[in-house]
This record gives sequence, structure tokens and C-alpha cells, in this order.
Amino acid sequence: MGGFTDFLRNFHEKHERLKHTIHNKWRYPLPKSGQYAMAFFYFCIPIVGGHYVMEWAKSKSVDEIGARGEKLREKKLQGYGNKTVIDGKVESIGAGGWGGGVHLAMSDEDTREKNRVMLEAMFKRERKRRRKEQGRGKKSDSEDVEEEQAT
Repeated sequence: MGGFTDFLRNFHEKHERLKHTIHNKWRYPLPKSGQYAMAFFYFCIPIVGGHYVMEWAKSKSVDEIGARGEKLREKKLQGYGNKTVIDGKVESIGAGGWGGGVHLAMSDEDTREKNRVMLEAMFKRERKRRRKEQGRGKKSDSEDVEEEQAT
């Protein structure tokens, strides 16, 4: 065991000497154009590398499941929108379903209108509170609209 630890210690010492030589003895200050070139080079490495990793992942996906999922054993979706399959039963998730939540996915026209009205009322209360903090009096709704359009 002593031979292996001696090898590691020797390797570490040589590596430290090499790093010291590279970072101290061979330093050469780059001109501005060289600094820009190196910045561009270091910026591009993760971009180009990421592109190739994504292309590799796409090809692996096609190999595993097929271009349109034709190699999958079960080809139909288990749930969509605000529905999911839990223990073999189709359950609603989100607002009113399992876990509570808000009406975001699969909201109908009535829900969107209710959300719009509530949001409008909240903004009106917030404008009133801010005016009160600033010491100004009441404004009419038309002045509120003009103020919103000006900002």
C-alpha cells in the first residue's frame, strides 16, 4: 500500500509544479483583441457543446422510442390537460380536484372572465392604496385609465 500512496504523492507534487510553471512562467498578457477572442471562444464552448449534446439526445430518443413513438409499448396518453390517472382511476387535478390549485390548465370562457374581473378589482384596490399612501385624493375611473395608458 505504501508504494501506491508514494506514487500518488509524487504525482501530486509533479502536477503542482506543472501548474505553477504554466500559470506563472509562461504567462503572456493578451492584447485587447486577444482578450475578446478568448472571451468569444470560452462563450462558444458551452453553446456548441450543448447543441451537440442535444442532437445526440434526439438521436438516442429516436433510437429508443422511434420518430413518432412507434416503438413504445403503450402508445396512448394516460392523462391530458387537468386529468391524470392515479391508481387506475382518472382524477381531476388543479382547481377543485386533487391537490387544490388554480384554474390555469383547460380553463373555459367563464373561468377566464371571473379571473379577469378579480384581477381588475385587485389592480383597482392597489391603485387606490398607492394614491392614499401618496396623499392624493380619489380619481375617477377615466383618470385611472389615462394614468395606466401614460405609464
